[in-house]
Amino acid sequence: MRPFLPTFVLALAVTAALAHGPTPQKVDQSVAVAASPAAVWKVLGDFPGIGAWHPDVAKSEGSGGNGEGATRTVTLKSGGTLQESLDEWKADAMTYSYRMGEPDLKALPVSSYSATVTVVPDGAGAKISWIGRFYRGDTGNEPPEELSDEAGRTAMNRYFADGLKGLKAKVEGTGAP
Repeated sequence: MRPFLPTFVLALAVTAALAHGPTPQKVDQSVAVAASPAAVWKVLGDFPGIGAWHPDVAKSEGSGGNGEGATRTVTLKSGGTLQESLDEWKADAMTYSYRMGEPDLKALPVSSYSATVTVVPDGAGAKISWIGRFYRGDTGNEPPEELSDEAGRTAMNRYFADGLKGLKAKVEGTGAP
């Protein structure tokens, strides 16, 4: 009976290692802008106003303005909608944090996310940081490729990069979405 125990323990350890499920993913992007932090915040600080500067957004509708608990529905040009709610909004620190409600895997291949955007002085201009944490679209142990960690990272990185590029163009006056 004794030889069975080490084999059983090893089999149990291997099974547990393979069945760990999804791990949290993170994207972190930033961009320098040739505009004052106040000018950037005037555009970025309007939580429901993402459609005015994000080139991937067809429209954005909000409820509750910039108050904690406010919501926005972001319709993407590529299809799908993002339901988001504002967790924290600090005008004096030029930052806010929000999270996704019900997932729409057509919009982004992630099952949940939270994000924080921040504006800080950077020389004569400003720096915008956008950090997001999320889980892949399929939280099972063997997700299809289109709902994997890599698909989620690719989509979130693209969404953040496009948004920062659009915001930069909007506040610098070089274009809009």
